[in-house]
Order: sequence, then structure tokens, then C-alpha cells
Amino acid sequence: MPGMVLFGRRWSLASDDLVFPGFFELFLRVLWWIASLTLYLMHRRKLDCPGGVLLSTYLIVLLVLLAVIICTVLAIVCVSMRGTICNPGPRKSMPKLLYIRLALFIPEMVWASLGAAWVVKGIQCDKTVVIGIIVTVIVRTQTWCPVILRQASPFSTSSRTISATAWSLGRSSPTLQGSLSCRSRETEYDAVEGDQHNCHFSSILRTTGLQYRDFIHISFHDKVYELPFIVVLDHRKEAVVVAIRGTMSLQDVLTDLSAESENLELDAEIQDSVAHKGIAQAARYIYRRLINDGILSQAFSVAPEYRLVLVGHSLGAGAAALLAIMLRGAYPQVRAYAFSPPRGLLSKPLHEYSKNFIVSLVLGMDVIPRLSVTNMEDLKRRLLRVIANSNKPKYKILLHGCWYGLFGGSPDNFPTELEEGTQGALTQPLLGEQSLLTRCSPGYSSSDSPLDSPTKYPPLYPPGRIIHLEEEGGSGRLGCCSAARYRARWAHEADFSKILIGPKMLTDHMPDILTRALDRVVADTTACASCPGPGGVTVD
Repeated sequence: MPGMVLFGRRWSLASDDLVFPGFFELFLRVLWWIASLTLYLMHRRKLDCPGGVLLSTYLIVLLVLLAVIICTVLAIVCVSMRGTICNPGPRKSMPKLLYIRLALFIPEMVWASLGAAWVVKGIQCDKTVVIGIIVTVIVRTQTWCPVILRQASPFSTSSRTISATAWSLGRSSPTLQGSLSCRSRETEYDAVEGDQHNCHFSSILRTTGLQYRDFIHISFHDKVYELPFIVVLDHRKEAVVVAIRGTMSLQDVLTDLSAESENLELDAEIQDSVAHKGIAQAARYIYRRLINDGILSQAFSVAPEYRLVLVGHSLGAGAAALLAIMLRGAYPQVRAYAFSPPRGLLSKPLHEYSKNFIVSLVLGMDVIPRLSVTNMEDLKRRLLRVIANSNKPKYKILLHGCWYGLFGGSPDNFPTELEEGTQGALTQPLLGEQSLLTRCSPGYSSSDSPLDSPTKYPPLYPPGRIIHLEEEGGSGRLGCCSAARYRARWAHEADFSKILIGPKMLTDHMPDILTRALDRVVADTTACASCPGPGGVTVD
């Protein structure tokens, strides 16, 4: 896992990162050697022409040089397969092998240059041989750059880089394309804000099947802490619906990443009313628009008997939940439905308070409802603990992970890859990161460990009561959800206290997949007939 030290500096390439690149180069070199040998054996009797001795010598030296390079690369691959991620001892000869491999570039470049010079002189020999020499020179030139960049670049991908899902907290409903007309209707309908060509509004009309008169306000205004939203009348459910969009822009991502906590000023007397700063700011923006601009007053002047319902997906779900809490005093009958909301949203008292009027829906292994700063820190510690105690080489772990990601299966079928007797030790809070850093970094000081300093982020929780759509049976291949079956159950927030790693941790967050799963559950009469909530409460 630690980067190798070459030429007096530490690189981001670990000594066990060369298995797959080495196999790739080995494959190309062997093919090249076989082709060169075949060319020499088939045409060596045709080299009695002027300059034929040079060509014969060139091919023989090329075969010997390729054989030496193949043996060196094979040694690099074999050594890179030794040891474990945090035990580089068996790979201590890797720097010497890399020095040898880099030194072999010099005769290789010199010999390629000589071959090019001889061909340019116009040697009068069999055209097949000459063309073969030209091809070998071109192929060799093309292989230099990727090999050098792969083996010597300080920006190579390290094994320590664990893809951290990048905080992409969802998307809004997909925009319909095809025969949609994006005519400007600003003169016909002035409630649309921030949609110059009316394309977004046309998509909403086509998706929902609603009429122009059903929309009270549509805002596509998008800035940091300022989310797009719509206010619409649902006559079938007799509700004024406020729908808030999820993450679709860089501004939304910056809102997501403002993960500090801040206090909410509420009418209700709730101690420790803390929430996600970025989402709280976004909820305040929509609150000001709804109240100060008179949007809700306008809606209820049209339908005074309707109730207020807030909905959203991902980032929009978090904003809808916080907005419902803010509006609870003025609209006691408000209800919020949060689809795939982020976990790191509310303090514990606010989480308990929101159970009376907010319902969250989570699909399968969706990472976002499990994502919070504290859970990310927990995931980091767990990964470091497993890495520190792994007794398998990295390439085997990667192969198992790729097989699981592509073909599915149960994670229980794969080995935990922990040394015997270390399972109990993993419960030690400081094991893992400190021992990992101690083993892998000679200059590591215990005072440098972030585990010694308390986190500045308090634990936050998801909003309301939670309905979990669980997939029945195996997980199947990545993205194959058309035949999946789900069952709905009430879940506790503790069920989402850890980030789960799996092939569907990202796809289960996509709104189209969530919609299909929800439709399948609703259509299945045996899945959730009445869905009684905790304490006998039934959700409408």
C-alpha cells in the first residue's frame, strides 16, 4: 500500500499495483516476440541481399532484447503478486527490478533508432522483411509512452484511492426528449421562473399529465443554497404539492458538500435542533419564497380545503423534510415524503420530532440514506482495519470485487480475508488506522492520527419514519433490476448507520430505478397490504 521510493522520492504507485499493468505489457511483448521470431524464421533465407546482414543482425538482437525484457516484466509481475497490501516485505526487490526495466529502455530506443536509420537507407531486400522491420519500429515507438507513463508517472492511481462515491446526491426525474416542443410560453404563463425556452416546463407537463392551470409556481432558479422547486395542485389527492429537485448541477453539489451543522430557529420548543447546513440553507430559501412571496397563500386561495404535501428526491428530499419542519407551526397538517434522503440531516431530537409527519423511502443498498460525515469516518476506519489485517494480495481482492460487481452473488460467499484470530481485535477503536500507518509509514507519529482528535461533526440522522424496499433473493448483475422483486417494511434509523458496499449502492439511488421498484411493490398485493407503522399507525 505505501508508495514506492524511486530516485530518492516517494511515488503514488505501490509495489503491488503492477500486476495487471505488467500482465498487459507481458501480453504485448510476447506477441511481439512471437511475431518477430516468425518473421525471422520464415524469411532468413531471403536476407542474402545488400544490407541483409544488417537486417538479420537487427532481428536477432531484437529477439534477444525482447526476451530479456519479457523476463524482467515477468519478474516484476511475480514479485508484485507477493505479500499483502500492508506487508510489502516480500516485494522489497521491486525497486531494483524497476531500475533494470527502466535501464532496458535505453538499448531498446537505441536499437529502434538504428532500425529506422537502416530502413531509411533503402535496403534492397524482400519487401515483407522490410515492412516487418518498419512495423516493429512503429510498434516499439507506440509502446514507449504508455509504459513510461504507467511505470514512472507520479500521478498514477494508487491502491489507497478508494472510490468514495463523490457525493452525487441524486437527480431529478429524467427529461423527456423526442417530439417535445420547447416553445417559449412566457407571455402565456408567467409563473415559470428561470426556464427561458420552456423546455423544462414542457417536460414536467408531459411527465405529470397536469394542465397549465394546476401549476401555481415553477422555479428553475439554481444557485448554491437555492434549489429549483414547483408548487402544483393535485386535485386527485386534494393537496397543494411542493416538489423540490435533487442534485443536477455543480451548485447543488456545493450545497451537498456544506456538511457542517447549524441550529434551526423553530417555533416548536426542541432542544438541540441541529441540521445539515447546506440543506438547511436551501430549505430556508424555499421557505422565504413560499411565505414572503405569497406563493402558498395564492395556492390556498385557489383550494382552501386542500392539505400541504412536500416531496423531493435525495437533496430535494432533505430540503423537503427540513421545510416541513419549518412550516409545521403555520400548517399543522403538513406531510412530507422524502425519497432517498441523505442520512446526515437532523439531530436526534429533530429526527424523533419528524416521525409525526415525515415518511422516508429507501431502496435496497442505496448509499445516500447511509451517507453522513460520521458514517464516512466509520467506513474509513473499517476499511483501514480490514486492509491492515488482510492476508490476501491486492490483485486477488480486486478480482473478487470485479466478479461480485459484474455477476452479483452473495457477499457471504467471499472470504473476509482477515487473519485468524483478528476478528475480535477489529473491535478495538484505535486498531486499523494507527496500526496501518505504523506498519506502512516509517516516519509516522501517533500525534498525527486524526483518531486522537474528536470529530467536529455531531451525528445526524435521516428524517421521519423509514420504509425500506428490500430486494428479495440475490442481488443479480449490476443494473439488472427489471426482474427484481421487492418487499416493503418499516425500518429503524439504526439499520442505515453503516455504509454498505455493493454493486447496487449507486444504482439504487437513481430515481427511475426507485420509481420502478415502488411501482412493483404497489402492484404486488402481497408485498405491503396495509403497511402498519410503528405503534399501529398507518401511512396514507
